[in-house]
Amino acid sequence: MFVPFEELPPSARVWIYQADRPLMGTELAAVEPALAQFAAEWTSHGRMLRASAAFRHGQFLVLGLDEEVAGASGCSIDASVRFVRGLEEQLGVSLLEKSHLAFLINGQVQLLDRRELRQAVATGQLQPETPYFDNTIAQHGKLAAAWPAPAVQTWLAKYFQPSPQR
Repeated sequence: MFVPFEELPPSARVWIYQADRPLMGTELAAVEPALAQFAAEWTSHGRMLRASAAFRHGQFLVLGLDEEVAGASGCSIDASVRFVRGLEEQLGVSLLEKSHLAFLINGQVQLLDRRELRQAVATGQLQPETPYFDNTIAQHGKLAAAWPAPAVQTWLAKYFQPSPQR
């Protein structure tokens, strides 16, 4: 059963998929019905799930599931991945690639290859307060409260620590 994200409880589970480029308004409008349909028809062992699906910041697909109603099973998670792959084909984007990190810089989502992270911190391109989209967040409450969050408040904090002197 589809529900708007705002109606999911803070404990609802979320999955975040990052597109490798920003989506245009026409693309977002074109997939909106498919998102609602997927959430409305998503099941686990034949039970309807109370779920939501939406794009955020024009670049992140977020699936949400109220596990108090029914939890996700292996088969239902497989169904969600098939849905995401279908969106990749439809939109011509990658949503399952995990090698890029997303930051909010000058009001725009910017992607950075993980291998470039240390250099970006060293040159000052990334600051401790640079908003970072931590796509490992798994609860709706954290998504609503701290996504994006200052990089130093995430698992990236270690990159902003001074190097030990030798």
